[in-house]
Amino acid sequence: MQSNILRIIPLGGLGEVGRNMMVYEYDGEILVVDAGLMFPENDMLGIDYIIPDLTYLTQHRSQVRGIVITHGHEDHIGAIHHLLNEVQAPIFATPLTRGLLEVKLGRNGLGAKADLRTVQAGETVEIGPFKVEFYHVCHSIPDGVGLGIHTPAGLIVHSGDYKFDHTPVDGKPSDYNRLAGYSQQGVLALLADSTNAERPGWTPSEKVVEAAFENVFSKAPGRIIIASFASLISRMQQVANAAERHNRKLAFVGSSMIDNMKMARKLGYLEIPDTLLVPIDQALNMPDDQVVIMCTGSQGEPTSILGRLSTGTNRLFDIEAGDTVVLSSHPIPGNEENVYRVVNRLFQQGADVIYESIAPVHVSGHASQEEMKLLLHLTRPRYFIPIHGELRQLKRHARLAQEIGIAAENIQVIENGQIIEFVDGEMRISDERTPAQYVFVDGSGVGDVDPEVMREREALSRDGVVMVNLTMSREFNAVVYEPEIVTRGFILPREGDELLNNARREIIQSASRANGNVRRVVEDRVREFIYGETRRRPMVFVNINRAI
Repeated sequence: MQSNILRIIPLGGLGEVGRNMMVYEYDGEILVVDAGLMFPENDMLGIDYIIPDLTYLTQHRSQVRGIVITHGHEDHIGAIHHLLNEVQAPIFATPLTRGLLEVKLGRNGLGAKADLRTVQAGETVEIGPFKVEFYHVCHSIPDGVGLGIHTPAGLIVHSGDYKFDHTPVDGKPSDYNRLAGYSQQGVLALLADSTNAERPGWTPSEKVVEAAFENVFSKAPGRIIIASFASLISRMQQVANAAERHNRKLAFVGSSMIDNMKMARKLGYLEIPDTLLVPIDQALNMPDDQVVIMCTGSQGEPTSILGRLSTGTNRLFDIEAGDTVVLSSHPIPGNEENVYRVVNRLFQQGADVIYESIAPVHVSGHASQEEMKLLLHLTRPRYFIPIHGELRQLKRHARLAQEIGIAAENIQVIENGQIIEFVDGEMRISDERTPAQYVFVDGSGVGDVDPEVMREREALSRDGVVMVNLTMSREFNAVVYEPEIVTRGFILPREGDELLNNARREIIQSASRANGNVRRVVEDRVREFIYGETRRRPMVFVNINRAI
């Protein structure tokens, strides 16, 4: 490998929404940007979340010089503890992002292990051969930054998640001056967020949410329950402001939300008077029209507070008639079914449910098409690589870049694991690819579940399972006792008596005639018989015992 090549390697976030992770490599030294997770799709049964494939970083762990985190959302920090289990390197983050990292790492037993270093927007940090300049961006969380990465090969601008909000909640607009300054220096390549590439116009300001909350608070007859991401600090502030204006007390529920709230208050990113906050047990004993409860579960997670409220299984309290429930978030792509299932159940429980489709109780934190064009005009990059989005969004972002005058040959839509190289100022795609598959996290297991296991789970969920317990003679040439058949998720016992009796006869005949592998012969015959009778394909398992 030539020593003067700049390599850019996406390990997540391209062709998908979530698990964002980008690797920059020059002369054998590595800079990692973000370490996010992705929520599972509906057919990924039993999976808690998905993280980037860390194989490349594990193989080159001694070359990692630093990790930079652009902001504190889960799709950018959710895999940080998994990364630190493989790689030891300093982590650079702005104060709020560092605080959120401390909460997450502490919860995973890595608080003392992490080398966390605080940076401020406007500062420059040297990390190996990279000079990383942090510039402020507006997003749906305070303290977000984009990166100007100065490398020996040229200047790379990495946008992070951003939008151009002229009236942000924290009063800090994006750093237009810094972005325009980059164009004067000459931007070799821009890597920019593509999440909203299909949305025309401009993304509404966060201020829109305040007006929507004002409408909700002025009309709600009873308790107001607001669900959001635990890391959405700016939304906490907006809820607190509305609660104070309407003489309601505010209670937070859920360990992650409470921990993040305490941390943000301590760092000065949340201004909530002590007199406004009450513990949840006190809130539950107050008049309903004097209470606001903020909790997790806006993505329909079954084990979240809102998920349990929708099914009537929450430990602390239940939904009551007269409650107003607000989902202050946008469903993550692929998660819409879970969200609307929770919405329907909340209606069944007697709540009035307000969500993004019917009121502007959430606005996106990502740039829409006009903002994307503005970023391209401000930075004027020689090359453009759309990131953070599904393939359709990356393609649309690439088309937008062409529309404003960037040559098609200077735009590259790539997939996770593909390697972009810059040699003497020219961009090319390497023939080499790095592993970038889904890594499933299932309970305490990381990477234990592979696609074959997922296929098995899907088959089990679709058609159920049939288990046959067979006792045969010592010579394995005759069935001694009547076969025992147990089914789960396949057919109700009272409806399957005749089917199972006929199946027992088929089992006895096939086992007695089998030459060789009795288990395989019986499994094959049971599958054939059941499919012929029901047109269903349950998983079949046969256990054979030898008579004493």
